[in-house]
Order: sequence, then C-alpha cells, then structure tokens
Amino acid sequence: MAATYMTEEGYKKLSEEITYLETVKRPEISRQIAEARDKGDLSENAEYDAAKEAQGLLEMKIAQLKDVLAGARLIDESKLNTDSIQILNKVKIRNTKNNQIMQYTLVSETEANLKEGKIAVNTPIGKGLLGKKVGDVVEITVPSGVMTFEVIDISI
Repeated sequence: MAATYMTEEGYKKLSEEITYLETVKRPEISRQIAEARDKGDLSENAEYDAAKEAQGLLEMKIAQLKDVLAGARLIDESKLNTDSIQILNKVKIRNTKNNQIMQYTLVSETEANLKEGKIAVNTPIGKGLLGKKVGDVVEITVPSGVMTFEVIDISI
C-alpha cells in the first residue's frame, strides 16, 4: 500500500473519525439489528436486512480508514520551504488564457477540500505544479483539455 502523506492535523481528524465510527455508529447499528431481530421472522424483515447491510458498509469504512492511518506518513512542517512547490505550500497561479488568478494549498488526498482551496497533490493540477518555481509557466492536461498556468507566488 502506498504511503499517504498528511499533516498532524489531518492524522488527528482521521483518528477522531475512526473513534467516532467505532464508539458511536457501531453501537447504533448493533441496536438497530437487535431491534429488528426482536420483531420476529428475519427472512422477511427489511429493517434487519438494511441494518446488516449498514453494518457491513460501516465495518468496511472503518477498515479502509485504519489502512490509511496505518500507511500515514506525517509531514514535518518545519522542513517546508518555498523554493519550489511542494506539499502544504500555498500556490498562487494565473490562468494564462483568461488571466484568472487562483490560490490553492497542495495537500494529501485525504485532506483535499476544494471549498477550502485545498487540492490533492495527486490531481492533475497538483501533479503539474509540484517542483515548479515562481515565474514558471506550466501546461497541465485536465479532463477538459490543456490549461496553461503561470506560478505567481509560493508561500507556507
């Protein structure tokens, strides 16, 4: 399994989510199964089937999150620099076609959140920007075609 790079904050959030799923959601589903079982004939009990399916999905999600956590590599934020674009840098780029300026923070896949301006380093734009320096012009192939960006600023 490939390592997932994440910040200490991302690691903590993931740990908290696993704890919530195990201590709150798992007992809730167990109660639903017990209540459905108490209603009698399980062969025609849709509530029981739904609860058992929910239990299976929950256990699968817990296992996936634990796998991510097990493969997590924490990023030493004190070693970050702005010489060239790397994970956890804030990057200001200009679309050379329409002059639109965008700012993103490059993060791990598990911490990506476009509403917060956080894009994953494994996305086409993230991959295309890694290693670039201020002033570089980069062509990035995205699903809609090729986009050209100029790197305006790199910060932490």
